[in-house]
Amino acid sequence: MHSSTRVAICGAGPSGLSQLHAFESARQCGSQIPEIVCFEKQSDLGGQWNYTGRIGLDEYSEPVHSSMYENLWTILPKECSEFVDYSFDKHFGQPLTSYPPRTVILDYIRGYAEQNNVRQYIQFYTVVRWISYSHDKKRFNVIVKDLRKDETRSEEFDFVVVATGHFSKPNIPYFNGIETFIGQIFHSHNYRSAHDFVDKHVLLIGNGFSAEDISLQLYKYGAKSVTLSYRTKPKNFKWPNEIQEVPLLVKIDRETVYFNDGSSQVVHVIIFCTGYLHYFPFLDNNLRLNSTNCLYPPDLYKGIFWLNQPRLLYLSMQVLTFSLNIGNIQAWYARDVILGKIILPSTKDEMQFDMEQWHVKEKVIQNLSDSIDFQREYLLDLINATDYPRFDINRMAKILLECVKSKFDNILTYREKTYASTVTDTMAKQHHTSWLSEMDDRLENFIRK
Repeated sequence: MHSSTRVAICGAGPSGLSQLHAFESARQCGSQIPEIVCFEKQSDLGGQWNYTGRIGLDEYSEPVHSSMYENLWTILPKECSEFVDYSFDKHFGQPLTSYPPRTVILDYIRGYAEQNNVRQYIQFYTVVRWISYSHDKKRFNVIVKDLRKDETRSEEFDFVVVATGHFSKPNIPYFNGIETFIGQIFHSHNYRSAHDFVDKHVLLIGNGFSAEDISLQLYKYGAKSVTLSYRTKPKNFKWPNEIQEVPLLVKIDRETVYFNDGSSQVVHVIIFCTGYLHYFPFLDNNLRLNSTNCLYPPDLYKGIFWLNQPRLLYLSMQVLTFSLNIGNIQAWYARDVILGKIILPSTKDEMQFDMEQWHVKEKVIQNLSDSIDFQREYLLDLINATDYPRFDINRMAKILLECVKSKFDNILTYREKTYASTVTDTMAKQHHTSWLSEMDDRLENFIRK
């Protein structure tokens, strides 16, 4: 690495912040680091966790990035989303519930950024318009726009890290008769508040994590009924009477919806909880990842480096079983490659061979336990090649499985379970109010004065 080396990081969400911290950590330990520039479209850091009540377009007519909604609580224990060198204990100075609301997590992420002195590298209100690679110059051309100044400029970089996530471009399938629906219809990306659906009959298409959580929110805040239409199989939780699962939607006729088991019902609202697309409109075609939501995306060596141009890196493009930890660990590995501490294979064939070993393992996965084991093994492969702080990843995997079991025991009370931190061993405390009764998600309601 030369002193003139430049690295562009796209996005200042948890993964982009992790990459910034990885470099800043190396700098503080005496290493020479490249010039780092992080471009962030929003007014502040936090990525998805940076909630806005707006939908569609923001004040600069840019697509709203965040899919967050009011009163969102985590669906996985915070003990599985803890930065290893910046614990929840360190940030809050007290134990908290294992399942905090969005406000708590955002405060924690911002504290992580401030603690690690990374805001200095971020250019806010700056959107990346286009990235291409010049084989002659052996550099990337990055075109960005300063939204406040309404000015576009071009810069050159030796490396580009894409940390924009893959949960902002809705996937919306077509159903016969959808254009006849006379109620409200939208994707969960634009869902903001359960208060809007009191006394309504709501249909959710899909039964993944988003549908699961939104259905419980709607029930909690007073929807008359919630129906989840699944594609493959039901979750079979012990749902309250107001929530039911039915097979896939096949037809819509005005306010009546029909399912492939022959049943039908009248609904006021349809919400697509059908996932997101990997979407990178700012990347040249030969740089653009084309993937579905999976555990090991194609054409990414070590799940990070673009096979056809390894100076292009992607963070957190996998299914995020271990949540924030994935991008954090990947960032350490990415940093060490850029600094020359880890040398990538010299040929494309060598990288493809390594990738194929992971794809073979991925193909035999049959259940969530297998998925967690796969990702645990993947993360250990990265950790063992770096100086990333060690933590009890096996216990973290165990917590994930216990979380899933508790959902089947009681889907309405699983958020009242508490777990011990894998970083500090601190036991989470029980929140003073049950999730079902707690209507106040302000940060002050979770922090002891």
